[in-house]
Amino acid sequence: MRRAFFRKSCPVFLLAALCLPGAAAAGKPAVAPAAVPEVAARADAPIILDVRSQAEYDAGHVPGAVLIPHDQLAARLSELDRDRWVLVYCKSGRRAGIAERILAQDGFDVRQIEGSWLRWQAEDLPVATPATPEAAR
Repeated sequence: MRRAFFRKSCPVFLLAALCLPGAAAAGKPAVAPAAVPEVAARADAPIILDVRSQAEYDAGHVPGAVLIPHDQLAARLSELDRDRWVLVYCKSGRRAGIAERILAQDGFDVRQIEGSWLRWQAEDLPVATPATPEAAR
């Protein structure tokens, strides 16, 4: 009787584990927004990847961020430097989670900005726009 339970339930648990958000990048801590400027200035600085839409990016983004919308990421992985780690964000974290899994499955060292763009704005951190490429408030 116990064997039957495990035989039937084991594939379900395995499937659930594979589908859980962050399963592909388990153990990779998110980076606090306030720490991003310091991390970006280090010798081993990450690629800061914005996976929102072009319109969202144009309205304001993390200074130094590169835009590749999440729905184009799998086809554009060759544009990213594999020798650098990736720090990804979107508006709230959903698209960044999708991007994180795509990147991790392709062998990138990837983490998210904790709280994504909403937290970045809530902490009143510098914002860049196409008209002001350098950090501005």
